[in-house]
Amino acid sequence: MEQPRLVASDIDGTLLHPTEQVSERTRAVIGRVLAAGVPFVLATGRPPRWVPRIAREAGVDGLAVCANGAVLYDVGRDEIVWARTLDPMLLHDVAGAIDGAVPGCTYAVERVGGGTDDTTFVAELSYTHPWPEGPNVGLSRAETLGKPAMKLLVRNPSMTSEEMADSIGTLLGDQVDLTYSTNNGLVELAVPGVTKASGLADVADRFGVDPADVIAFGDMRNDVDMLTWAGHGVAMANAHRSALDVADEVTAPNSEDGVALVLERWF
Repeated sequence: MEQPRLVASDIDGTLLHPTEQVSERTRAVIGRVLAAGVPFVLATGRPPRWVPRIAREAGVDGLAVCANGAVLYDVGRDEIVWARTLDPMLLHDVAGAIDGAVPGCTYAVERVGGGTDDTTFVAELSYTHPWPEGPNVGLSRAETLGKPAMKLLVRNPSMTSEEMADSIGTLLGDQVDLTYSTNNGLVELAVPGVTKASGLADVADRFGVDPADVIAFGDMRNDVDMLTWAGHGVAMANAHRSALDVADEVTAPNSEDGVALVLERWF
C-alpha cells in the first residue's frame, strides 16, 4: 500500500514487548508517524483505565478504541467520547443462559469510567483473574450485573477461551458480540455489532480517512474484524491462527518489534 493515512495497533501481544514495555525502536517509529501528521490509534480489549500508561510509553495522547470497540477514549483529556453498554436485564439474561450450558462460570464487568478511574471493574467474589488485578469489587451477582456495562467478562479456568467461545457463541446468537483476547479461560461479551473495527470506523471518519488507507496490527481473535476492515491488516508472527488467516501480511513477533518493522517502510 501507499503510506498509510492512519495507523491502528492492538496493545498486548502486538505493540508491547513480552516484558509489557514499548521498545525504543517502536516508540521512535511512532514518533515519526505522528510527526508526519498520521494518527496513531491504540485499539485494544483493555478498558480505558489500563490505557494511559501504555499511551505515555508509546508517546500518543489522541483517541483510543477500548474494550474491543465498546468505548472511544480521549487519552489526553482522560475523557470518554462515547460508550456502547449492555443493560442490566440483558446481563442477567446472558449469565443465566451461560450457566445452563457451561456450569462453573463466574462473571465480571467493566463499567464506563475515565482512564484514571480504577472503580469501574466489578466482579463476583468467586471470579478469578487471568492477569494481575486488584481485589474484586462486588459481593453478589446481583450487584455485579446490576448496572450498565461496556463489557461482560465470563471466566472458567477449567476451559480454554476457544472452548468457551465454541460452547457459548451459538447459545447467545445475536444478543451480544463474543470475542477473546487471551486463551486462558476468558471470553468477553459486548453490544451486538461492537468490535474494534466498528470503533476504528468512527475514528477514521473523524479524520476523513478511508479504510483502504488504514494499516492495522493485531494478534488475537478480537483483532480479526479490525484486520479485515483495514486496507492492510498485519498479524504478528505470534498471532492466533484466526488473525493469521485473515491478515494481508505477517510480520515478526512482538518480541522482535514486528510493528516497527512494517512501519519503517514509510516512516
